[in-house]
Amino acid sequence: MNKAYFLRKEDQSPRWRVIDAQDQIVGRLATQIADALRGKDRANYTPHSDAGDYVVVLNAKGLKLSGNKMDQKIYETYSGWIGNKKYITAKQKMAKNPAEIIELAVKGMLPKTKLARQLLRKLRVYVGAEHPHAAQIAGFAE
Repeated sequence: MNKAYFLRKEDQSPRWRVIDAQDQIVGRLATQIADALRGKDRANYTPHSDAGDYVVVLNAKGLKLSGNKMDQKIYETYSGWIGNKKYITAKQKMAKNPAEIIELAVKGMLPKTKLARQLLRKLRVYVGAEHPHAAQIAGFAE
């Protein structure tokens, strides 16, 4: 009988990954990012453990949405106050803050637990090609 292996904190070795979002479809990109954050692409994946990598996403302004979603997809925010529900299209959100589109897509693909909030702290999204994480990424050439 096989023995189940659970990853311990001292066995974890997170890496830094750089993903270029230029001309990428949001959903497919968010799936790759969510899997990397959780560590599902590793052989020692453990569901209850933070065994994933740090992910740096560049060129968020170059994202693509499939179909007519740029005009038809609606993002909704609600503060809890009566009459304060606000709607914004993907095109408006892209003009205002394109990084938030990726963050919300990845957040929706992670479990709705404390672990997901911990995993989201390992995601860094930048609108342009410059980022301040060159020192961390230098040791992990892919």
